[in-house]
This record gives sequence, C-alpha cells and structure tokens, in this order.
Amino acid sequence: MSDSDIIATPPHEPGHPQEDRVHDEEDRLRPEFVREVLDAVADGDDETARALVSELHPADIADLIELAPGDERADLIEALAGIVDADVYAELNEHVREDMIDEMEPQQVADLAAQLDTDDAVALIEDLEEDEQRAVLRAMEPDDRAAVEEALTYPEETAGRLMQRDLIAVPEHWKVGQVIDYLRSSDELATDFWEVFVVSPDHHPVGTCKLSTILRSSRAIRVSEIMSRKQTLIPVDMDQEEVALRFQKYALISAAVVDPSGRLVGMITVDDIVHIIQEEAGEDVLLLSGAGDGDINEPIAMTVRTRLTWLIINLGTAILASSVVGFFQGEISRFALLAVLMPIVSGMGGNAGTQTLAVAVRALATNQLTSSNTMRMFGRELTIALSNGLSLGILIGTGVGLIFSNPLLGVVMGSAMVINNLIAGLAGILVPVMLDRAQIDPAVSSAVFVTTATDCMGFFSFLGLAALTGLTG
Repeated sequence: MSDSDIIATPPHEPGHPQEDRVHDEEDRLRPEFVREVLDAVADGDDETARALVSELHPADIADLIELAPGDERADLIEALAGIVDADVYAELNEHVREDMIDEMEPQQVADLAAQLDTDDAVALIEDLEEDEQRAVLRAMEPDDRAAVEEALTYPEETAGRLMQRDLIAVPEHWKVGQVIDYLRSSDELATDFWEVFVVSPDHHPVGTCKLSTILRSSRAIRVSEIMSRKQTLIPVDMDQEEVALRFQKYALISAAVVDPSGRLVGMITVDDIVHIIQEEAGEDVLLLSGAGDGDINEPIAMTVRTRLTWLIINLGTAILASSVVGFFQGEISRFALLAVLMPIVSGMGGNAGTQTLAVAVRALATNQLTSSNTMRMFGRELTIALSNGLSLGILIGTGVGLIFSNPLLGVVMGSAMVINNLIAGLAGILVPVMLDRAQIDPAVSSAVFVTTATDCMGFFSFLGLAALTGLTG
C-alpha cells in the first residue's frame, strides 16, 4: 500500500485554504466545491476543472463523480481525461461504475482492467452482459485474461473473487539474502505486500515471514529460522463474510488463499476486507427492512421492484393479522374500547421482537451464536422478554385500569402484554436460528415471520383473554 493509499488527503490543518475549500469537517466534498467543478465543465473550462481536481485522492474524485447529476457525469469524466484513471473507477459506486462502463468500448475497459489488481479488475467487469464480458476479455493481454477468467469461475462473494494473484512466495530453504535479491530482481513481482509466504516444493503454504522481520535479519539466516509457521489459511470457496470474520478475529493484515488441494493460489489483504465489513454490516440492516441494496445510485425501477416485493408480502401478513381480529368481531362490537387498545399490544410486541431479531441476526453474522450456545441464548432472550413484558404489563395494565375505571380491562391488557412479549422474544430468536440452520440468510426474511407472529398473537391474546374473562359480556 502506497502513502497515497494511507493518507487520502493532505493533513487537516487549521487555516489550510485548499483543504477548507474542498472538504468539510467530516472529510466530505463541500457542495460549493462540487458546483465549482461542474460549472467549470459546463462552461467548457476543462483546464480549471482539472486544476481543481488534480490534487484529489482517487476516492475523492470518485465521490465527485457520484455527487454529480447523472446527465453531467459523462461531460465531467471527459473533461478530467487522464485524471479519472483505473484507480478512480475501482473506487466508484458499483451502479455508477456500471453506467460509465456501459458507455465504453471493450478495449477501453480492458485497458482499465489491466491497470488494476485482479480482484478490482474482476469487480470492474463481472456485472457486464455475457457478450460484453467476452469482448472485454478478448481485448485483454493473455496473462491478465487468464487471471480474470479464473476468478470468474468462482462464485460471487467468495475468497476466489476477492483474492489477488500477485504475491511473493519463496521456499523455506532460502536465505534472507536470497529473498531480498529476489525481491529486487524483477519489476514483474508484486509491489504491494506486507509479508512473504513460505511454500513447500509442491507450493503448499508452510508459513509466513513479515517484511519487517526480513529487513531486520542477517542475510545468512535461513527463512525457515525466522518464519512463523502459524498462519490462517483461507479456502478459495469461503464466503467473503466468513473471510472478514477471520481477519477480524485474528487481526490479520493479509492471508493466504488455498485451493481444495491446499496449494497457494492467492492472497487477501485487509484493505479489501474493510470494504467487505462495511458492505456486509449495511446489507443485513437493509435486508431486515426489505429495502434492497439501499443504494441511492441504484436504478429507480430496480428499487421499486425490490421494495414492492416485500411490501406485497407484508400486505399478505397484514391480511392474516386482520383475519385474527375478524374472529372477535362480536366482542369488539359489544366493547368498542378493545379496538382502541389492541394495537398497543401488537405494536409493543413488534418492537420487542425487532430488538431480539436484530441481536440474533448480528450474533449469527459474527459467529457469536452457534449450536453450542443456542439454548443459552434462548434462555437469555426469554428471560429478558419476560422481564420486559412484566414491567410493561404492570405499567400499561395499571394505567388502563385507572383511566377507564375497569380493573378487569387492566388485567387483560397487562396479561396480553406479557404473553405477546414472550412470543416476541421466542420468535425473535427462533426464526433467525431456524432459517440459518436451513441455510437461508436470516436477514432476508426473518422480519416478516417475526412481525406476523407478534401481530397475530398480540391480537389473539388480547381479544381472546377479553372473551374468556367475560369482559365483553
């Protein structure tokens, strides 16, 4: 990683005129700066636009392109020709990047891909239509094409798609001096790495050696004497979320990727993992709400389709909940106050279920909740649900009894609140665990089941208790 990758912008210094004009306190591009660049492009003053942008980090240039209105992006990129390079495209939002790539010739895309690491090159072309993808691959150099084609054979969001093929691997019988000479011998070797992988004659990783260790060791020492044999190996077909968890758990900077036979085929570095952690964390929250990608650059038609699908499903569950109410039409007609109070029971149950569900989904995603502690988690959440239910039940039951001068109504209200909180706690933990055991992402559909359970049981418990106690008689 170069210095420019570590420091995105010049240091923030009070009174620094350029920095104050470009970035705000949270390191975002200022609206007036964005407008200044776009106005320069609109006026045909490309020289001014280039001067304003020339010192920005690729990530900031990508932000500038994303902040520009869709119909102004093409002119902006044309005005910044030579500045908007492969590194900028690698930083772009995927939806914006796809729009830009669609306007390019295959040779232009191939030239961009050739300047990137394999993982970034794959991200650049993996979403192209099949015929466009083939055209781009044909335009690439044979070595680059072979690396990208191999990566595309692995499933999406796996280590095979995420890994870089450029790495440094040496045999353990080499001496430190040989390693240093080897690193200086060719411009074709990888340039961004933090450790050297040590391999056996059949190219199986047997250890790692940090660059700092190599630089501080005598040239005559063998690599086998200074390397660490403890290493975390990443299977090539491992899901990227699991890869991120390993990096987080073992505080990794880089890790070797191995194929099913155990051969070293690539490496994954922490800069890629940071993106994965951010992506996966946001993804689970959005999936729980049925909001799709939640990307403001996503095409409107795609967003409507995703959200509408879940809204229609929720409409079905709402009809199911209303059918429960229908069973008690007589009770409600005789005691209309039930219609006023019953949404409180179902609503509070839904809130409690959402809390438990969020905790369970996160615990599953971070491997905190496993088969070895599932029963303990059930006990914990049910205890919390009972405690909250009793507290809320006493509070609302007492209030309802006093306000409406009807102690029996207060008892029914409080009891229903306790029952529905227990249902919420049970559903909030049971649903995601069952979906996870069935190899279904619990973030995708758990909320629908939990909400349905709390709505139906909230209405049923409240109205059912009212009928059983003779409250409506």
